[in-house]
Amino acid sequence: MNISSMHVMIVGAGTGGLCLAHGLKQAGISVAVYERDRTRRDGLHGYRVGISPAGTQALKTCLPPELFDLFVATCARPPRYFNILTEQLTEVLSMQVEGEAADPVNGEKSVSRMTLRQVLLTGLEDVVSFDKKFVRYEDNPDGTVTAFFEDGSQSTGDVLVAADGAGSRVRKQRLPHAQQEPTGIHSLGGKLPLTPESKAILSEKVFNGVSLIMAPHRYGAIIHVMEFKWDRSGGKQRVGGNDSDLISEWPGLLYDNTSDYINWGLWAASDKFPTDPKTLAGADAVRAAAQMTKDWSPNFRKLIELTDPSTAISINIRTSVPLSPWETSNVTLLGDAIHTMTPGRGVGANTALQDAALLCKKLTEVRDGQTALIPAIHEYEAEMLHYSKEAVLESRKQMNANDAIHKPIIGRILLAGMRTGMRIVNTFPALKRRMAKAEMRLRTAKTQQGQTDQVVTSRAELSKQ
Repeated sequence: MNISSMHVMIVGAGTGGLCLAHGLKQAGISVAVYERDRTRRDGLHGYRVGISPAGTQALKTCLPPELFDLFVATCARPPRYFNILTEQLTEVLSMQVEGEAADPVNGEKSVSRMTLRQVLLTGLEDVVSFDKKFVRYEDNPDGTVTAFFEDGSQSTGDVLVAADGAGSRVRKQRLPHAQQEPTGIHSLGGKLPLTPESKAILSEKVFNGVSLIMAPHRYGAIIHVMEFKWDRSGGKQRVGGNDSDLISEWPGLLYDNTSDYINWGLWAASDKFPTDPKTLAGADAVRAAAQMTKDWSPNFRKLIELTDPSTAISINIRTSVPLSPWETSNVTLLGDAIHTMTPGRGVGANTALQDAALLCKKLTEVRDGQTALIPAIHEYEAEMLHYSKEAVLESRKQMNANDAIHKPIIGRILLAGMRTGMRIVNTFPALKRRMAKAEMRLRTAKTQQGQTDQVVTSRAELSKQ
């Protein structure tokens, strides 16, 4: 392989794949992305994504500066509180979110999944090909790899990266022994427009925070508000001049349909649903959520009542089974394609971004002649497997139908004990601050500053050539 002409193929235009594509393009490495959605308008599903300081740092590493600024400008206002509530929406614990909200890197971010995708597609119009459903790949005698697509086309490159999500076709061929398993937990979710009526339902802390509900009968729920600084006309009052200019010139605004909304999610062991949760969608999903929460706070039930049925979704929560290292080749994986995890710790997207920044760093080292391709990918896979295993296992702990909290009798005892402990912490500001700082350290710990510095240095060297 001629390292000066290395070509990387990425299957999947999700968060991790697009972040990697930007990083490689910035580094002067030839890259092509193949996405199964037919157009840029397709695939705009899902709701809030929490981007931690570690995830933000990965984006800052890989994106050109003006696009990173656009990412920051199009985020919703950050949460000011993390709340734990009962099913009656009474406070058990409320912690102020640490970190400077205005800090473009170290503050916690809330972003619409559809907006983030449009931001990441911006600037890659010459790189991303839509309506390309991956079928299989073949290893070639000269060390290259060829990807084949459903439309009969094919593409050859030096590296193939699976970024095609939890149902990855690339993974099924590359690592046929890799398994996913159900957690036994199913989730319903929906959203409703943020209006004076819906805003009045929420307390000040719930409106300005992310709120987790710990309920009896093995139920859990979440409420978060997505209120943006901008709108389709180019800005709201809180948008500064620079932000307004960025947004007005952003091509992705033509495809983004984000408006302020309240998002709720409800989850439970699958056997607690009134009907098979896999069959629920739209109005049926809304009705099921209403039936399951009939004894909850009238305000929570009002959120469900006001939900737009077209936004209601049903998710069977699965998780990857951590893998032992495999023999490295020029076909590798990132994000959900290799480490699907539950939303229990809110780190899925952030881990995919970390993968992208790390793999970009390793491939940049190949470009610079610092290492050969296969050893570089091996180093990436070894490090990725280490931190992603921890993330998968930690997220599994939060959503596992086999945990004691889901048992009928002991679960009620554990719930009462947890609520009591949190109420005690809630009365001591010093304890709350300590807990909040510990959580922020966890979400910042995976930033890998050394990785960032090396990628930035490599870009600087490239710009001098």
